[in-house]
Amino acid sequence: MSKQRRSFSVEFKHDAAALVVDQGYSVVEACKSMGVGETALRRWVDQLREERGGVTPNSKALTAE
Repeated sequence: MSKQRRSFSVEFKHDAAALVVDQGYSVVEACKSMGVGETALRRWVDQLREERGGVTPNSKALTAE
């Protein structure tokens, strides 16, 4: 039996990353709070920081245009 992959909305990803970037949570604390894996959250945090720095994302943007 294969494990089904979870998908998350852009809003959820933004909110989870914002816990780390804006509210001072550690990645581990935010993972436990939001119920997501550490690798995924680190990716979202990196993407949010890049977008706020003016870098255009390769995937769906986490920030408003």
